[in-house]
Amino acid sequence: MAKYRLVLLRHGEGAWNKENRFCSWVDQKLSSDGIKEAQNCGKHLKALGFEFDLVFTSVLSRSIQTAWLILEEMGQEWVPIQSSWRLNERHYGALIGLNRAEMALNHGEEQVKIWRRSYDVTPPPITESHPYYEEIYNDRRYKCSDVSQDNLPKAESLKDVLDRLLPYWNEKIVPELKSGKMILISAHGNSSRALLKHVEGISDEDIINVTLPTGVPILLELDENLHPLGPHQFLGDQEAIQAAIKKVEDQGKVKSAEK
Repeated sequence: MAKYRLVLLRHGEGAWNKENRFCSWVDQKLSSDGIKEAQNCGKHLKALGFEFDLVFTSVLSRSIQTAWLILEEMGQEWVPIQSSWRLNERHYGALIGLNRAEMALNHGEEQVKIWRRSYDVTPPPITESHPYYEEIYNDRRYKCSDVSQDNLPKAESLKDVLDRLLPYWNEKIVPELKSGKMILISAHGNSSRALLKHVEGISDEDIINVTLPTGVPILLELDENLHPLGPHQFLGDQEAIQAAIKKVEDQGKVKSAEK
């Protein structure tokens, strides 16, 4: 029997998810479909009887908005929320704002898959000439972070995401988990993948094949040492979830009409 249980999810679909663009640290609200995904997630978690004591999110609106909608559907709006930049999406550097399918056409699907899914490959860094540089680095939310704005990343590999996430996991989330609290983490595709890699011991090679759809809750059941009792479980209609995973995987491929 599990000593600890944790629910993790990638936020609902955002506007740039719909447009197939690298969103990363650009702040986006949920799309209309993303709002429905978050609400359906909340309904499903309520039907399964989950009662949360604490929620962790990134400082990006789509992560926070997803948490709000889930808690509202569950009638648990009072549950405290803690937000940290350390749960942010991976910083895609110079790739931010670019369309994945167009990049696959220009650079090849394999290169785009490496940029999106590999463990230790970092994309080119963002520079001050990038159209979203000022929007990101002048954002007031990062003045409240635990590192100076000069030390915020300019591009990250998944390894870099794990390195900046682990202190928050070990110092903030784990103690709450061990105190007996039921935790919900509303995060992003890559911060969630990094956490799964750490908790489940997924290899550097195998993590490239781990894809998370938007708005689908993932249950982790852990022993007293926070080791998994089995693989993570997607909660919901399994056929629909597999279709959603394929949709995410196809984002980095050339559109059929362009081949």
